[in-house]
This record gives sequence, C-alpha cells and structure tokens, in this order.
Amino acid sequence: MSVQFRAATLDDLPDVLALMADDVLGATREVPEIAPYRAAFQSMEREGNNHLIVGTSDGRIVATYQITYISGLSLRAARRAQIETVRVASDLRGQGIGALMIADAEARARAAGCTLMQLTMNKRRTDTARFYQRLGFTPSHIGYKRDLI
Repeated sequence: MSVQFRAATLDDLPDVLALMADDVLGATREVPEIAPYRAAFQSMEREGNNHLIVGTSDGRIVATYQITYISGLSLRAARRAQIETVRVASDLRGQGIGALMIADAEARARAAGCTLMQLTMNKRRTDTARFYQRLGFTPSHIGYKRDLI
C-alpha cells in the first residue's frame, strides 16, 4: 500500500478525530464536538514546533500522528521529538502503515535536528508495545501522568 504523509489541515480534523475514536481507548475519551479540537489544532499551528501529520492513500486519511520538537538541557542539550496520537485505520492495521508512519516521523525529527525520539503509550496496549520494540524503541523509562482537571 502506498501512503503519503503530509501536514494536516483544519479540513482534515473530522477524519483525524474518527481515527482517534476508532480505538478501544479512544472511543471512551474523545468527544463528538469538534470545536475544542479545532481550537487545539489552531494552537498547535501557532506554536510552530507542534505538528499534526496525516497519512493518505487513494485520497483517504488512513493514519495520523502528532510530533512535537522539544529543546532541552539533558543528554548534552538534546533536541527530542515527542510522538503522540499514533493511529492507523482499524481496517488497515497490520499492513505496514504504522512502520511507514514511524519512518516518516523519524525523517522529520532528524530534519528538525532531533537526536532522540520518544513516546508514551497506554500500558494496556500490549500489541502496540511489541510494535514499538520491533521498530527499535526501548521501554527505558516509566511515565507518569496527573490529570489537572
């Protein structure tokens, strides 16, 4: 399958949201109202280092991920790429689209001067953990989250 990756546009949001909700975890945490997502997307665009990417095939959005470039002091002032909201259409999973998407993210991260890619995932996604490990990611840290609302 041929997939092309590009920066998302505001018009892509309904398809991206559908991918986000097409998931056992996403189905319970995403909301049908598009306004908060539109506002968040516009904030991401203004930030400059925070990008939503979509993968298309035959005119259909089949994948999405968010990449944020973070400058920091640790690891010899490493610039890192944080990958989030990684989704592939459920009817196309297992066909290599995820690997293509991570390769695209890595190319973008390298072009932005990053020396490290990092991500977090819900620990209930055991298949996803194996996928990331096959692509060379190591579960080297424990992540914690705290709701502020």
